[in-house]
Amino acid sequence: MNSKTATIILHAPKDSVFSYLSDVTNLPKWATVFCKELKKTDGKTKIVTPMGELFFEIESDRKTGVIDMYAGPNEKQMSIFPARVIDMPGGASVILFTMFQTPGMTDEQFNAQYESLLKEFDNIKKEFAMECR
Repeated sequence: MNSKTATIILHAPKDSVFSYLSDVTNLPKWATVFCKELKKTDGKTKIVTPMGELFFEIESDRKTGVIDMYAGPNEKQMSIFPARVIDMPGGASVILFTMFQTPGMTDEQFNAQYESLLKEFDNIKKEFAMECR
């Protein structure tokens, strides 16, 4: 199983960045390649992606900055997409976002998903008018 971690530095406070990323209603605003639509079905969050409809949930901890995102075809088969927002000096923050290659996913598909994530980081940068590193 392969993994890749993407990092961006934002000129915005940790609390603002954490609040934005941990709010599932913001997902379609920044994850525009991954999330085409967000909807509720029987009280559960679902997203429409290029691969079809998936269940989606976020577990977060403001103190640690951890935002664990889960997506899958059903609630028992959820893949994790862990992220963390870290406070930096001078009012800046850093986002670390890790992706894992799931069983059955080709290297090409995994690399394409990672490249999509990097494009989606541009949406986050625009939201906070920040600089990427």
